[in-house]
Amino acid sequence: MTADSSPDARLNRALSSLRGLSVGDALGSQYFVPANYPLLKRRETPTGPWQWTDDTEMACSVVAILAAHQRIDQDELARSFAEHHDFDRGYGPAVNRLLRLVREGGDWRELASALFDGQGSWGNGAAMRIAPLGAWYADDPEQATHQAEISAYPTHQHREAVAGAMAVAAAAALAADPAGPPSAEALLDGVIALMPRSAVDAGLRRARDMLDYGDASTVAAVLGCGRRTSAHDTVPFAIWSAAKALGDYRQAFWATAQAGGDVDTTCAIVGGIVASGKAGTPPEEWLRQTEVLPDWSPAR
Repeated sequence: MTADSSPDARLNRALSSLRGLSVGDALGSQYFVPANYPLLKRRETPTGPWQWTDDTEMACSVVAILAAHQRIDQDELARSFAEHHDFDRGYGPAVNRLLRLVREGGDWRELASALFDGQGSWGNGAAMRIAPLGAWYADDPEQATHQAEISAYPTHQHREAVAGAMAVAAAAALAADPAGPPSAEALLDGVIALMPRSAVDAGLRRARDMLDYGDASTVAAVLGCGRRTSAHDTVPFAIWSAAKALGDYRQAFWATAQAGGDVDTTCAIVGGIVASGKAGTPPEEWLRQTEVLPDWSPAR
């Protein structure tokens, strides 16, 4: 069954994914607080409200640009990132500086390509924000990967960062199948089929081979779970975790969070993918405790 390609249907799917992303991000970020470690072990949530981070702030810009232009406009996306950049949301130092310079009139093309001695950033920032775009393009997963690639360049130009964004977008597009969530095997196979050769792709192939593993912590130890904040150290595990619990947001969150690492980012990615499908809505009580999205967000 092909997903509805009307603008309203696309926006509704993207907003569902955005809400799931924001809950995963905001709740996941709570477990960086040492006092909350025991709660995580018991799968209990701290008292809200839970504040989201740069993952959600940037994802709001992605959805805003899609709503306004029906596609990714790189210049408008870079402008939105810069205008809405809140230093206190947990951005990395390189992106903090880049967005400040864009706000001051700098060219994002030159700034992003110059990062890390001209290699570009291979961080997980382009992947953490992109699941709603995948949900938007559920009717065309191949186009989802193309638009995700375009969306990465204003901040992340290393091939691994771009590949990470493409993989998450593909996973969200496939998870939003109106016929219902695909099997874990079908999701990983579908994503791999759309991927360029990269370390992210290699990690996804290992993730596919580990679908019979029941312990997320073991899989995270093999694939990585964002401790190095690189795309290839983050995305394969996040997609494995989402694939194992499509249709069950609560289970997807806890398994991902308890594996440790860059918890707000892995949970944002997983939350955005799982919530792309109708069966993966976050628990209502979690939605209520998550900080509301910004006034400029299309979800408001």
